[in-house]
Amino acid sequence: MSAEQLQQTVSEAAARLSVPGTAAAVYHDGAVHHACYGVTSVENPLPVDEGTLFQFGSTGKTYTATALMRLAERGEVDLGAPVRRYVPELRLADEEVAREVTVLHLLNHTAGWEGDLFEDTGWGDDSLEKYVEKMAGLRQVSPVGAVVSYNNASLSLAGRVIEKITGRTYEQAMQELVFGPVGLTHSFFFPNDIMTRRFVTGHTQRPDGTFDVARPWALPRNGNPAGGISSTIGDLVRWARFHLGDGRAEDGSRVLAEELLRRMQQPTALSPGNAVGDAVGISWWIKDVDGVRLVSHGGNTMGQDSDFIMVPERDFAVVTLSNASPGGGQLNREVSRWALESYLGVTDRDPEPGPVGEAELLPYVGHYETIAATAEITAGDGRLVATLRIKPEVLATLTEAGEEDAGEQAVVLGLLPGEGNRYVVTEGPAKGMKGYFLRAASGEVTGVHLGGRLANRVGSGDGEETGHPMRSASGAV
Repeated sequence: MSAEQLQQTVSEAAARLSVPGTAAAVYHDGAVHHACYGVTSVENPLPVDEGTLFQFGSTGKTYTATALMRLAERGEVDLGAPVRRYVPELRLADEEVAREVTVLHLLNHTAGWEGDLFEDTGWGDDSLEKYVEKMAGLRQVSPVGAVVSYNNASLSLAGRVIEKITGRTYEQAMQELVFGPVGLTHSFFFPNDIMTRRFVTGHTQRPDGTFDVARPWALPRNGNPAGGISSTIGDLVRWARFHLGDGRAEDGSRVLAEELLRRMQQPTALSPGNAVGDAVGISWWIKDVDGVRLVSHGGNTMGQDSDFIMVPERDFAVVTLSNASPGGGQLNREVSRWALESYLGVTDRDPEPGPVGEAELLPYVGHYETIAATAEITAGDGRLVATLRIKPEVLATLTEAGEEDAGEQAVVLGLLPGEGNRYVVTEGPAKGMKGYFLRAASGEVTGVHLGGRLANRVGSGDGEETGHPMRSASGAV
């Protein structure tokens, strides 16, 4: 394959999906191919190039995890130790969980509490400290260590662990532990650093196809450990090459033992049928496709979407960045799948739902809730429909922050044949997103995985809330 073919594929997809700006890169056989398209903003259009900064969201969780692995290698943190060893002031609604939750539970999304606490605690150096204080109100919705459910709050807490161990702010520690050693010279947290360089704005698309610039532009500072980095496509390829390598930076200096780097890519918790991956390592999502193992992440923030996929056994990576929602997410999926097939011959197809009778659908019908949204699942015409609504109190917060009400979202779910109570989204922007229903030992359906988050069924006697199904499958943030 050639850089020209990548450029043609990216340009065609971006034009067809009306994405204002995008950047992509493929690393294969020691070579890097780049492709850029479009403009940074519809309000102040500048050409997107290889030096343009994008927010890439939740792939930043792997940076936080890598910093903790470096501290573990030094003997300064034990991933199996209780979080309270490092953050003794941690308070949660469930005191037993607050005592027992470990650092690893934070990194593999098995802590079990409500995962999406999006409250602004300011831009001061005490932002994470204040955020952890607010976690005292988070309810436990699954036993610690039992269920994989995407958890942004856990990663912000992991950032606080880094602060307590190093005596630095999270951002200072990341510069010393990750950015500097790996050579990420074009990766930044703060708008004051970003605005002096070329950067994109996120966009949301109106029903008539026109775009609005997404405001606010950035996440609150307390979201930095979960996904607050802005970077160039080149720095993201450098990140991929580091994790595909042996733990050394490009200049040959040792950053992390190869054994620990590989450990990050091995399953620590299983979640078959999850939208994000069938297992999670240490922050990396893992799934097997067409005979090869994909190690991936991705994310979305404020109208920007990203995808990040590695195939370690083939020394391959594809990274895509886009600045519009929802078209950007679809573009990323298309380009990533094209790259896997064109460069490696690996085909990633959506599973096909099987024929299902009305009686088989009825056990899944019900009302499900998360910390921020509700999902009303109904049945008809051989399929399930999940009607998603943001809760009024959360909508008020989002509106105050400048986000628009997306209204109800109807997501069509097709049940897949075989075991596991799995489904695939069959229509719309989330087409191809997978998930599954949970059943109790009695056989009763008690919850549903939507977008990587667990939403519990209300009225089943198992509690109410966790996660945020309205956010992207890659989670974001």
